Amino acid sequence: METIQLNANLREKGKKSILTELRRNGKVPGVFYSKTVEPINIFLEENSINPLVFTSDTHLINLKLNDNTERQCFLKTVQFDPVSDKVIHFDLQGIVQGEKIQIEIPVVLEGTAIGVRDGGLLVQFLHKIEIECLPNEIPENIEINVAELKIGNSVHVEDLKFEQFEILTPADRVIVAVTPPKGIKEADGTVLDEKRTEPEVISKGKDKNTEE
Repeated sequence: METIQLNANLREKGKKSILTELRRNGKVPGVFYSKTVEPINIFLEENSINPLVFTSDTHLINLKLNDNTERQCFLKTVQFDPVSDKVIHFDLQGIVQGEKIQIEIPVVLEGTAIGVRDGGLLVQFLHKIEIECLPNEIPENIEINVAELKIGNSVHVEDLKFEQFEILTPADRVIVAVTPPKGIKEADGTVLDEKRTEPEVISKGKDKNTEE
C-alpha cells in the first residue's frame, strides 16, 4: 500500500466563525485522533485533502505537522458541504503499530457482466466495506469480478473470502447486482428490499424492447 506525505498546520480549537474563515481561504479544518495522545486540531490546504478523498484506493498517511512532529495515520471520516460537495472537515485516525484498526476499503468492480450484455443493469449498492486488520495488511481496495453475473445474480458481503483481514460489514448486505432493465428486482426479492444504500447504476445493456 502506498504511503502519502501530508503536511498540515496546528490550529487552536476555534469557534464556528474561525472555521468559516479557514474554509473561505481554501483551508480545511480537521482533527487527528489517537489512543496515545489527546486530539490534535489541524488544518491543511483543500488541494491536499482531495486526492485522499476522491480516489478508489486506500492510503496510509505520513502526517507532518508544522511543529516538526510526524505521525502515521489514515483518513477515517470526511464531511462534505451539502451544496457544493466540497470537503469541509476530516478526521485522521492514528496508527499504533501491532494493533488492529477498523477501516473502510473502497470496492472496485472488474469485468463486464454477462447480464449487462443481455440488457440488464449493473447496480452497485456498496462502494466501501469495513474491515479490521493490522496496519501492514490494509488492502488498497477490494476487487470484485462481475464478469459471470447474469440478470438476477448478485454478490453479497458473505460471498467475499479473505484470510488477511476480517470483514465487519453485515454479511447479508448486497454489494452489486445485475437487475432486469425494467426495474431493480430479483425473483426472491433480495435486491428489491435493499434500501439501506442509494444504488448507483454502473452500466446497462440495450433494452431489447426499445426501438433504436
